[in-house]
Amino acid sequence: MEKLLDPQKTALVVIDLQKWLGNQYAPYSAEQVVTNAAALADAFREQGSMVALVRVSSKDLKDIPRPKLDSPAPPLNLPEGWDQIVPEMRVAETDHIITKKQWGAFYGTELDLQLRRRGIDTIVLCGIATGLGVDTTAREAFMHGYQLILATDAMTGFSQTEHDHVTNFIFPRIGRSRTTQEIISEFAEA
Repeated sequence: MEKLLDPQKTALVVIDLQKWLGNQYAPYSAEQVVTNAAALADAFREQGSMVALVRVSSKDLKDIPRPKLDSPAPPLNLPEGWDQIVPEMRVAETDHIITKKQWGAFYGTELDLQLRRRGIDTIVLCGIATGLGVDTTAREAFMHGYQLILATDAMTGFSQTEHDHVTNFIFPRIGRSRTTQEIISEFAEA
């Protein structure tokens, strides 16, 4: 049976687990997602695998996209330190912090370069929100030719419907879905 993960060729990419997290998520709470993502990060670090923590950041918000929308975007009420990775992720010196300005973690960042230079061909993806940053990054990774493992209980959406649509209709066409425990178990056997 083919191994799901090779620690030397697999990276964990965690999307937007930063201090601006709210409590309006489903089916999992932000706390559940952070707990599962932190467990994945610990397992990856233990194997010496790449961990990329992706965050949105801007000094003055003038460099973020401003599309014309049919419905106004929700107001940005950003707390002090909003762009810092949550402490529960236990950022390690070996982690790569990737700063993005848009939904996806590839566009305008060095993520692809860092992955390729390390011989990474598989990405385990998790974070918030399923239908925005996670989905966009998954599609970008797919278009860049990476194999995808989607940690569906280490991500959540703004609604159950959003999460279910992406995990049931999009992800099966671009990668393989697994639970946090299945991924950690596979790493333990590597």
